[in-house]
Amino acid sequence: MELQKGDRVSVLDEAIEGKVVAITGDKIEIMTDDGFVMFYSKSDLVKISPVKGVSGFGVADFNQILQEKEASKKPGKTKKVSKKERYTPAMEVDLHIHQLVQSTKGMDNYDMLSLQLDTAKRQIDFAIQKRIQKIVFIHGIGEGVLRTELETLLSRYDNLKFYDADYQKYGLGATEVYIFQNP
Repeated sequence: MELQKGDRVSVLDEAIEGKVVAITGDKIEIMTDDGFVMFYSKSDLVKISPVKGVSGFGVADFNQILQEKEASKKPGKTKKVSKKERYTPAMEVDLHIHQLVQSTKGMDNYDMLSLQLDTAKRQIDFAIQKRIQKIVFIHGIGEGVLRTELETLLSRYDNLKFYDADYQKYGLGATEVYIFQNP
């Protein structure tokens, strides 16, 4: 994938989108939708293709979409989902600091904790926006500072509940969040 100045891009593993402002070797400078300038390597970005406007559709396209919609309403066999698949989380977020940055050089404990909590908040907001119901935050055991701060952050939201994640899979170092979706 070859990026050019002006292309719309999305950042892998983060809920950030923006426009390519400059390209210097392997480093890409993007202007996020929130107005921040950020730098990423080419391997961290995915080009977003422009969305066709309504004027780009013809009558035949609308008829095909309506037929597909009507076909999906017809009763048919529903796929049976096993209990295990039903309860597996849709999203896992590892908050270990070495998963979030390449090097912690120059960062003190406050900076690391702030980055971890900002990541958690951004992922919760992303899940609410994309209507993802379950998230598992992997925070580890340690001294419990990150877990306590994460629980404080989660308690600020009205539309979710949180509890210890599956012990067999994660041990004691993970918290599962269930987001109540409005119908």
